Amino acid sequence: MRPEHHRGLSRRGFLGLTATAATAAALPGCARGGGADAGRPRPGGRLRAAFAGGGAEEVLDPHTTDLYAEIARAKALFDKLADYGSDMSPRPRLAERWEPDRELTTWRITLRQAAFHDGRPVRADDVLFSYARILEPGSSRRARSSLSAIDLAGSRAVDDRTVEFRLRWPYADFPNAMATLGAYIVPEGTADFTRPVGSGPFRFVSFEPGRSFLAARNPDHWDGAPHLDELEIVVTNDEAARVNALLGGQVDYAHDLTATTARTYADGDRLRVHRLPLSNFHGLVMKVDRPPFDRPELRQALFHLVDREELVRSVLQGTGEVANDLYGKGFRYYADALPQRTRDLDRARALIRQAGAEGLTVDLDTSDSSPGLKEAALAISDQARQVGIHLNVRLGDKDTYWSDISEHGVLASYRSGGMPLESHLSQRLLSTSTTNASHWRRPDFDAVFRELQSTQDEAVRERLYFRLQEQLYREGGFLWWGVSDFVVASAPNVGGVDDRAPANTLDWARFDEVWLG
Repeated sequence: MRPEHHRGLSRRGFLGLTATAATAAALPGCARGGGADAGRPRPGGRLRAAFAGGGAEEVLDPHTTDLYAEIARAKALFDKLADYGSDMSPRPRLAERWEPDRELTTWRITLRQAAFHDGRPVRADDVLFSYARILEPGSSRRARSSLSAIDLAGSRAVDDRTVEFRLRWPYADFPNAMATLGAYIVPEGTADFTRPVGSGPFRFVSFEPGRSFLAARNPDHWDGAPHLDELEIVVTNDEAARVNALLGGQVDYAHDLTATTARTYADGDRLRVHRLPLSNFHGLVMKVDRPPFDRPELRQALFHLVDREELVRSVLQGTGEVANDLYGKGFRYYADALPQRTRDLDRARALIRQAGAEGLTVDLDTSDSSPGLKEAALAISDQARQVGIHLNVRLGDKDTYWSDISEHGVLASYRSGGMPLESHLSQRLLSTSTTNASHWRRPDFDAVFRELQSTQDEAVRERLYFRLQEQLYREGGFLWWGVSDFVVASAPNVGGVDDRAPANTLDWARFDEVWLG
């Protein structure tokens, strides 16, 4: 069929479902066991998945992925050398194995036998080209900071299936870099992604930015062919519309749902709720290089004025846990020895006086682009008024919110899926990081991070991770107030959705393992 016959639901089409499904949405939902309708794995069918999107600016270049919809499309079409397992450890993908030298400055990667969609084998030169493209000077490609240890001039293709990476410094966690978001392998010489060719489990069919994406089963995928004949991803930034489309049978899978939705349908039989464990981190981001948050006292005042317990009750509907202004609660190397902050309004007022910020009014950017962002902003604005700070909640464009807050404004609602602490630090908190929304740039911090990367001594690594997190706890630009399960839902006849995989890991949104009953 021609591409135009695969058009997904427009935003208007999604919203049009709301009226017809409103009554159904109010009814009790269904037990997790509703997925029993899927039966045993079987081939065939088109799965339709609804995600929040990025509007007309969306592209299929896998090296610029940022939104969940973009990552889901990229992992359908492309492969990485490694990916994160459900425990956040790197798992081999296109890399069959990896071996470092004793100094951790040379890593030899053996590729498995795999082919691109046009039949060409995946070669060492494709890997080197892909990483060189990500590392192009001046690029803002997401994986660039994680891969910055690579000395491309000193790296080489030993043969078609062997890559030797020479690193600028010892790097014990180099497999994390190969697994990082956006580190996909594309054919050598690729410059145009309008009809992308990858090595992933699905082949490109059609794409309309901000609307729909269609891919077909790759029968020759190295990890086995998908069960599905086709995967369609449609986008809308309205969470209720995603739910109603699922209830109305217009889609089979709905991504990124609220705690309220999860509670409503957890015990019914109309859809199956999947809670991906503690992989949804909620917070604020302050730009530390701009007034007024260039004053550390004011950042600390926000740390002390926020009522985390109330946010968990009201925004997360009691289904999450309080966080402690640090990313990665429960992950390896997380600094759980630091004392849990609680609300202290007297301390907050004293810090505001020290910063000379009594009566301050500042914009707090937020959006409806992700569940809970707006609700958290409004609640924190109410809490700040109790210490004389006026946070003017400003609703941004759903489609461009994440790119807008990366450079504009000074204070914004923030959210993240899961990744190892090493990746969080390298992607968001180094002077060279490409997604450094807090503009945290500290040479001393960078130096400790490089030292951490360079040692395999676990006791030393734990001390260095703690040291970095202690600095962020005192003066950083992220205020992580809560962590919750990430919620998705599927129709009762959908099988193979992994309930253990946090967002951003290998088995999250892994539609090659899903089937329709």
